[in-house]
Amino acid sequence: MNEIKTLIMDEQAMERAVSRIAFEIIERNKGVEDLCILGIHTRGIVIAKRIAKKIKEIENKHIDVGIIDPTPFRDDLSGKDLPLRNFTEINFEIGDRKVILVDDVICTGRTIRAAIDAIMNLGRPKTIQLAVLIDRGHRELPIRPDFVGKNVPTSKNEKVKVLVEEFDQKNKVVIV
Repeated sequence: MNEIKTLIMDEQAMERAVSRIAFEIIERNKGVEDLCILGIHTRGIVIAKRIAKKIKEIENKHIDVGIIDPTPFRDDLSGKDLPLRNFTEINFEIGDRKVILVDDVICTGRTIRAAIDAIMNLGRPKTIQLAVLIDRGHRELPIRPDFVGKNVPTSKNEKVKVLVEEFDQKNKVVIV
């Protein structure tokens, strides 16, 4: 990993952000009826599962969680060899449901656009709402998250890394 420039969130700050996002999702949707969560492969999945776990603690209701892989729908990979494996894994219907799309970091909006295309390829949800742990700006498309853990202004040459215990053996967000 590159040299850490700034610590954005420690483990407790990440937990608080996930809790706040969970409460906001419940409030905006007036409960959890017809709600499902799709995490964007890879770290978006971890954040999605944490949000679903928090919602279960609050509402005492199970929330379906799936994985969406936007890679085949990315406009910046056209003409390049795409990975042979598609990591999308959704074991429930998304048609006519409120889908909460979750990613760790939003920047240009291109990954989100591709993920929306991937979702629409699978069915027609009632709504798609976007939750991100970090919004770093630099949008190239008119995409805005509905739920944000933290806004972090960055320069284009900086990278925001979300480290999660499941992959990195620690929970924190840093600028490198």
